[in-house]
Amino acid sequence: MTDNKQRIEQEKRYDIFKNIHGDLMIKIRARMDDITKPSLVYDGSEHAVLYRNGANAVILDYIHYGVRQDFLKARQILVVEMTDQSIVREYVLPVQQVKKLPLALEDVNA
Repeated sequence: MTDNKQRIEQEKRYDIFKNIHGDLMIKIRARMDDITKPSLVYDGSEHAVLYRNGANAVILDYIHYGVRQDFLKARQILVVEMTDQSIVREYVLPVQQVKKLPLALEDVNA
C-alpha cells in the first residue's frame, strides 16, 4: 500500500470454525493488499479487530458467545482469506488480549 492512512473495515460476513482440539480458524473476504505482521486484538466481548498490516484493520463484530471463551484462551488463530470459493491466502496470527479494543495500530502494545 502506498498511502499511510489507516483503513478500518467492518467485515460484513465471516465464519469462525473450531476443530476438536479447540483451535480456531476465521474465514474472511480476501483483500488485495499485503499481509505484514498480522495480529488479532480481542477484549473478551463480542468484537475483535484483525490487523492485517500497518494500514488495514478489519473489525469482526458480534462474535458468537459460543466461541468467546476460545478466543480468550487462544494464543494464535488461523485466518483464511477467500474470494468466492478460492483461497487467496492463509496465515496464522497471534491473539492479543486487551481491556478495551483500540482501533489505531499504534495504540496496540506489540
